[in-house]
Amino acid sequence: MPERPSGRAPDELRSIQYLRNYMRYAEGSVLCRHGETRVLCTASFEKGVPRWMRGKGSGWVAAEYGMLPRAVRERIRREAHSGQSGRTMEIQRLIGRSLRAGMDLRALGENTLMVDCDVLQADGGTRTASINAAFIALQDAAELLCERGVLKSNPVHGQIAAISAGIVGGRALLDLDYAEDSKAETDLNIVMNDAGGLVEIQGTAEGHAFRRQELDAMLDLATEGIGEILELQRQARAS
Repeated sequence: MPERPSGRAPDELRSIQYLRNYMRYAEGSVLCRHGETRVLCTASFEKGVPRWMRGKGSGWVAAEYGMLPRAVRERIRREAHSGQSGRTMEIQRLIGRSLRAGMDLRALGENTLMVDCDVLQADGGTRTASINAAFIALQDAAELLCERGVLKSNPVHGQIAAISAGIVGGRALLDLDYAEDSKAETDLNIVMNDAGGLVEIQGTAEGHAFRRQELDAMLDLATEGIGEILELQRQARAS
């Protein structure tokens, strides 16, 4: 079988590193290095909740996502000039939904944890890298807020992690970089919790319609890969 451009095995993740407390002022911050993809995630505490949640005794976790102009090979315009694209809105909603799956929102009270995910360099998998780093930032923020007495109990009740998989050249592969993602017949993003439950699956057939056995193969790869990422998150938090 032809080798992957990176030389990795079909079930092999890229090199992953999480650097915590990267920013001075944020309650939680993590710089994620996932292969050649770099994402900076911060978690910030804000009093109050969106208007539609007021009076319900529950908090909120939301995310914003963006790419720096030179995160890619050719400069892109800042969305501050042209407005958010549909892709950006879809990604930040995915990140928010994924993070909330690991949180007890009532433990936040009527407060918000706002997560910012800024892509410094993109080589595929920016949304899944954002979820992984953002959840560590949320854990750090929640712990700090408990220590300060802002929160009475820690709202984090588990772990959340995500990874991509795809069909490239007829093969199921884990953790696609840009060279693979740009020619994939199928692209899948999977979010899971540490109990092995599926939080979200986003899948698209870019070429031929993918078959059930291909979906199962991608999910098997993702399950193993996410297990490795969960352990890397734990190691980062312990360091």
